[in-house]
Amino acid sequence: MTLSGGTVGTGEAGSLADRISAAVAACPLVARLAEGPIGTYLPGRSVRGVAVGDGEVRVAVVARYGRPLAEVADQVRAAARSVVPEWRVDVAIDDIEIPGRHG
Repeated sequence: MTLSGGTVGTGEAGSLADRISAAVAACPLVARLAEGPIGTYLPGRSVRGVAVGDGEVRVAVVARYGRPLAEVADQVRAAARSVVPEWRVDVAIDDIEIPGRHG
């Protein structure tokens, strides 16, 4: 889903989504961005796990096991705000990656 409305153009949305995605992916408590329905859909590509709108962003991640989920969400929110400091940031934790467990 790409957040609707507002004045964020396609090019700007793509750039912001890429930058937010990189910042969130660098978080130690994040295993990866989620592959679910949250994303920014652009001509010829998409940025999975990050939906950019006018003044708000939604981020969906897979957390690493072992830390409180509120701490994961706080870390993700801080990473997103490093790119868009004044924006509302909603965080969804879609799954938890447990070491040694596959599929």
